Amino acid sequence: MFLLITIGILTFTALVLSFLRFALPTFRFSWLTAAGGALLAWVSMFFWQAGMPARLQFPLWQPESIFRQSPSFVADGTSWAFAFSLVTICVGVIVTSVARENFPGILGWVGTLALTALGVLAVTADNPLTLVLLWTAMDLTEFVAQMRFVQEPRLSERAVISFASRVTGILILLWAGMVSASKGAELDFLSPPPQAGLYFIIAAAFRLGIVPLHLPYASESSFRRGFGTILRAVSAGSSLILLARTPLSGVETPLTPYLILLVAAAALYGGWMWLRSPDELAGRPFWLIGMGALAVASALRGNPLGATAWGCALMLSGSALFLVSAESRWQDKALLIGAWGVSSLPFSLTASGWISSSGRFWYAVPLLIAAQVMLLAGYIRMSRRPLPHAGFENQPIWAKNVYPFGIHIILLTSLLLGWFGWDGARQSGNWVAALFASLLTFGLLRLAVRVRILNPVRAHWVRSAEAAWLDAVYHTIWEGYRTLRRLIALFSSALEGESGVMWTLLFLVLFITFLIQGSP
Repeated sequence: MFLLITIGILTFTALVLSFLRFALPTFRFSWLTAAGGALLAWVSMFFWQAGMPARLQFPLWQPESIFRQSPSFVADGTSWAFAFSLVTICVGVIVTSVARENFPGILGWVGTLALTALGVLAVTADNPLTLVLLWTAMDLTEFVAQMRFVQEPRLSERAVISFASRVTGILILLWAGMVSASKGAELDFLSPPPQAGLYFIIAAAFRLGIVPLHLPYASESSFRRGFGTILRAVSAGSSLILLARTPLSGVETPLTPYLILLVAAAALYGGWMWLRSPDELAGRPFWLIGMGALAVASALRGNPLGATAWGCALMLSGSALFLVSAESRWQDKALLIGAWGVSSLPFSLTASGWISSSGRFWYAVPLLIAAQVMLLAGYIRMSRRPLPHAGFENQPIWAKNVYPFGIHIILLTSLLLGWFGWDGARQSGNWVAALFASLLTFGLLRLAVRVRILNPVRAHWVRSAEAAWLDAVYHTIWEGYRTLRRLIALFSSALEGESGVMWTLLFLVLFITFLIQGSP
């Protein structure tokens, strides 16, 4: 199976780089090894098309009475689109590293290749057991990385809240498996039972930071562009794959209208904060919230193809922008291809984004289109933002020629997925909604020149976009938890101290008194 070939190339390259890092620290071709392995894995993705759909099933674990399923993987058009996007971003991260200050960063390349391998396995997972195991590995990796870079207590609390939200998503997916088992059916992602659909959506929303709304990541500036970008892409892709597996009949519940309004509000919030972010790294959490909310809304509207399209656009268009760290010729014009991928115009990557199997939830569509307009306008503005430094002062001439390839291959993949490889390719989509959104985007860009509030927050007196009200809400909850914990500790110390026997006898007397008074 070609899945194993791709995973094998990524893993083998990471192992070779690890060996070179410690055994031959003066080896001069480490970057060439990393880039060659990533590019070879990217080429191997095209061979998946010859054998799809294909399934890889491992033997059952023991005891079978506990483990009714074993790790299983499936390669079809949907998983191929996600996996192809992740491998492309891996290539872009390694190639563009020549323009970053920490070049060469061998350990970063090892982490990038290993995370990509985990991400490819996650998006091809065929049952909850497989996905939960991979989610756990990625969540622990991300949590450790966040706590290593974060210095402020406030940001540490945000990282803990993010980790707790992700664990909640894992528990919801496990609950979906138990619900299916109680009805005598084993849950798999190719043919999930209808009752699992809403669980899939809620689990993905928790992991993306949409429900409940919170900033899912700590301070973005503390992560490097390269490793931070692949970390975000793998985390988002492994969560969004659930939306693409949602059964159409599984979202028709009494809770769906309220949930889609909540998701639309999250999309508006993400789009607004992204539009007013001072730069792409500061706005990266809001890009993920806004685009992720559009994907969740598509799944709620019975459009898993649209959820896949928004998810791939989130990873590809966003990563192309986040990896830009140096000026190069035609770069700002090439990034407009990323905007095309988010535009939902016919034959673009997100052309299937506004397709709906029914006219239900029409009242949420204007809100979602408004969120898309703000996301698209913010993307175009940031793609044309001048960079603070050139980035190539201390790099050889070949680095200046190689660097643009890392950005262009991501943008090329965005174009390619609009035409080839999966069921959402070559779609005309809802061209009326797409054209309306495009016209509003250009109008918003023209209006931003004249209206102060539409400008980035650091361009005038408005405070920095740190989502202070969200931090205040969760800080209040956190303080309430701490107060409750102190009260419980005080009560426990009172019972366990020298006067503990007296308090115990007092409670016993009161309890007996209540029983006597209540007896006839």
